[in-house]
Amino acid sequence: MRFVEEIVVDDFLPTFRSLLADALRERGLTQSEVAGLLGISQSAVSKYVHGDVERHAALLDHRGLNELVERLADGLAEGEMSPVQALVETEVFIRELEQGGALAQLHEDAVPELSAYDDFAVHDPDSTLRTAEQTLASVRRGLSVLENTSGFATLIPAVGSNLVQCLPDAAGIEDVAAVPGRILDVKGRATIPADPEFGVSEHVATLLLAARAAGNDARAVLNVRYDEAVVAALADAGYTVVEFDADESVETAVAAALADDPDADALYQTGAMGIEPVVYLLGDDAASVAETAREIL
Repeated sequence: MRFVEEIVVDDFLPTFRSLLADALRERGLTQSEVAGLLGISQSAVSKYVHGDVERHAALLDHRGLNELVERLADGLAEGEMSPVQALVETEVFIRELEQGGALAQLHEDAVPELSAYDDFAVHDPDSTLRTAEQTLASVRRGLSVLENTSGFATLIPAVGSNLVQCLPDAAGIEDVAAVPGRILDVKGRATIPADPEFGVSEHVATLLLAARAAGNDARAVLNVRYDEAVVAALADAGYTVVEFDADESVETAVAAALADDPDADALYQTGAMGIEPVVYLLGDDAASVAETAREIL
């Protein structure tokens, strides 16, 4: 397993730094001055300018990289660009090369198995694969917050909690990541049975999708125990809390509840025949929703 970031460290940075060190020396800067601008030691500069550091042939011929080096060298040597400005330009350039550019190609050369994900454009930050992995990672972060929140188990309803987050363009529950089963209170501890997956939540995922269909921008929901104190704590913390009717279907009830205030931060219902009263915390991502639960304890 080799990450694209390793390609940056092992292949790009030595080539880039050696080219830039050469360009700065050509402009009359001393090794000490070059070291200060690049944030490296003089001995490292000496290795760069004497060719003791291996340069990657594919990058040496990259026109964009050579143009960047010349532009940075001119700006740094003339004092018209600060090292921080040079760093920002380089960071932007690296991200571009990672997203389908030379670094992406070097990564695919180093890890041929990535060819299996051609349809997902693994180096495109907006690709389905990356977005799905980022969503799962967000749910995992949220679950970690809950696991490390003292007293969270007291907020788990009898039916259990679930923490869900959807893809940006979610159309159905298969586009919502959640915990398989439920988060349960086991002897006073929140117990998470498995890592999050897509398509494993029905009720909480359906509520999230209904809220989004009604105009709410939330991408994550956590359901917690209802009582008046929980609703009051949310209101006292500045959250907008809206009640919906548990006797209606989730889609109908949520649409009606959000008709006047689609940007609500939480929804709740006080129960019905065979339906436990529950509060639903809405948020931008799973971690922020988990933090809301921590805040009201």
